[in-house]
Amino acid sequence: MFSSLKVKYFRIYWLGMFVSLIGTWIQTIAQSWLVFRLTNSSFLLGLVGFLGAIPIFLLSMFGGVLADRANKRNILIFTQFSFMFLAFLLAVLTQFKFISTWHIMVISLLNGIIMAFDAPARQSIVIELVGKEHLFNAITLNSVAFNSSRIIGPTFAGVLISIIGMSGCFYLNGFSFLAVIIALFYIKLGQGSQKNNNSALRDLKDGLIFIGSNHLILGLIAMVGAVSLFGISYVILMPVFADNVLGTGVKGLGVLMSSAGLGALAGALVLARLGDFKYKGKLLIASVFSFAVFLMLFSLTKNFLLAIFILVFVGFASVVPIALINTLLQINVPDKFRGRVMSIFMITFAGTMPFGHLISGSLSQVFGVSWALFFCGSSCLVLFLVINLMFSQIRRL
Repeated sequence: MFSSLKVKYFRIYWLGMFVSLIGTWIQTIAQSWLVFRLTNSSFLLGLVGFLGAIPIFLLSMFGGVLADRANKRNILIFTQFSFMFLAFLLAVLTQFKFISTWHIMVISLLNGIIMAFDAPARQSIVIELVGKEHLFNAITLNSVAFNSSRIIGPTFAGVLISIIGMSGCFYLNGFSFLAVIIALFYIKLGQGSQKNNNSALRDLKDGLIFIGSNHLILGLIAMVGAVSLFGISYVILMPVFADNVLGTGVKGLGVLMSSAGLGALAGALVLARLGDFKYKGKLLIASVFSFAVFLMLFSLTKNFLLAIFILVFVGFASVVPIALINTLLQINVPDKFRGRVMSIFMITFAGTMPFGHLISGSLSQVFGVSWALFFCGSSCLVLFLVINLMFSQIRRL
């Protein structure tokens, strides 16, 4: 289950990233609560999410080109320092009560720009740390780290907001970046990328041609896009659902987010335990349909305990397809295109989220949060049916 952690540099990197992710989730919950308290608007919650993710949609391909041309470790050191600076800026503005909605929007936009260059390097550095032998396990353990932090971070956030305030949560996130920065300075890698004399635009064009000509990659990318456009939008609406539908407040919000994280952690651990198993395509298809159904069920509940129970399954069914698609892409991609293909993965995974945030936020404002979530779940179901019919080779993976 933890075979890739035997690789020294990946173990150091993984531990540093895990600490940093906990801080990021603490800030995510605190920031969502701050926006909701400042505006009492689900639309503005969606707008902040949009601004944080739209640069990923617009700029990630350039981040992928950079990851294929430059040292990925150096890219990540720069981006992590930048994230840390923005976290401290948000903390100071909040502590001294200078904060307003537009400050949060600008900081979210800047975080998104940095993420557009951070994510392709972070996704594609894994194979340089562990090699192809441990790639599947390393990717699933990255999901374990991400989803463990989804449990720990929101749980702490619900308590910490009432003890040290939202500014204290932002300070904690700033300091948490030191863990991954120290890890990155410690690890040593080869050059990794291949030198060439092409212009960045030529590399960008070559990457798009390669992706467009590969039917399997297009099918996997389409599936990620469907999950991200409608499915993941439930996260941004969670403060509204916790407050308006369940009436549980910020502490209930932390429990709900942790429940989804617990299910996602279970899914990641199951994948890690399975190893490099057969019939990945069949499990991928089953998991995406399960995700859509459970999301629709969650939208209909008004009971707090039932919502917690369903969210465990939502989390489980959401992490399995993303981890599988990430692995299948990296296994089927030549090294020279890895950064660019993973940038497309990030565009469809994180870059389409802003449009989903805007859609779900607007629907929630007009029709209510429950109907908005039901629409998102049913839209996922329809899109998965279409993709399953158009790209039948996925089932044979």
